[in-house]
Amino acid sequence: MNYPEKLTKEDIAYRASIELSADTYVNLGIGLPSLCAKYINPKKNITFQAENGILGFNQLSQEKEQDENLIDAGGQFLSPNPGISFFDSSDSFGMIRGGHIDVTVLGGLQVSEKGDLANWMIKSRGIGSIGGAMDLVTGAKEVIVTMEHITKENKLKILKNCEFQLTGINCVNKIITDIAVINITKQGLFISEIAKGWSLEQVQSLTEPKLNTYKRINEYITR
Repeated sequence: MNYPEKLTKEDIAYRASIELSADTYVNLGIGLPSLCAKYINPKKNITFQAENGILGFNQLSQEKEQDENLIDAGGQFLSPNPGISFFDSSDSFGMIRGGHIDVTVLGGLQVSEKGDLANWMIKSRGIGSIGGAMDLVTGAKEVIVTMEHITKENKLKILKNCEFQLTGINCVNKIITDIAVINITKQGLFISEIAKGWSLEQVQSLTEPKLNTYKRINEYITR
């Protein structure tokens, strides 16, 4: 089967940023999820939190403005914001475990049809880094996973059951990939948006579980 061109990581991040509601506390994972900060409308008054003990940063800083003392948990340079605060990582995890994070946006290696997430270890490598992901998928009120739909080796990442070691069980609410937006419900996976040029049949061929549809599938919202 021939496939159209996929969207970019920036497109995925932009689409994920739309999901972030005004006046919420949000944690962004390392890598692709952190790009969401670039596309947030300041009027939304979103407060970002990082596991290493930062609350209220704005976005990633420009190269000329980087401050080695102002980095997130992934080592990325941040832009300061009025009211930004710094505290011990134990307080940060207290905030996460206490249910004070509204949304976390994380990367994913595999997601199951029940919302299980595996994002910290690739079985063949035998090593990984869990970081704060286990706490986040348990403590955050909503979990959004951003990732490419399949691997570079064309292996499926949305599966009936994850093959890698799990980060969390039944924890993912939404998957945003480079070809589709998929909601995870008790009734199964429901696809709400498809990238331009793609068909439901093409997306389904790259997804192991059955994809259910709403009355209408919208075109993927891009920049």
